[in-house]
Amino acid sequence: MEQSRESGFLFCNLCGTMLILKSTKYAECPLCERTLDAKAIINKKIAYTVTAEDIRRELGISLFGEKTQEETELPKIKKACEKCQHPELVYTTRQTRSADEGQTTYYTCPNCSHRFTEG
Repeated sequence: MEQSRESGFLFCNLCGTMLILKSTKYAECPLCERTLDAKAIINKKIAYTVTAEDIRRELGISLFGEKTQEETELPKIKKACEKCQHPELVYTTRQTRSADEGQTTYYTCPNCSHRFTEG
């Protein structure tokens, strides 16, 4: 909340909630109902930058210790490729239809990179 007090004119100095411009005369805090003269807000420019790190922090996503898609080992199945007859395929599954129907399985051949689906 301390950061919101420092961040700008559109936030309540008392509780940090974003102000609502109720009329051309005043802005009001929807939480504590504090009012502010609209002259303090009118004609002020708002600019901010959101970085990828800010988004990751907000969502609780950490890049440390995570594997990239290339490093992640995908599950394999003993099934012949339709194109080159390689005996083992890599697969992923997705629920592409409604929940009461089966999921779609996507196969990729590690030998010839042929891709096909089932289901």
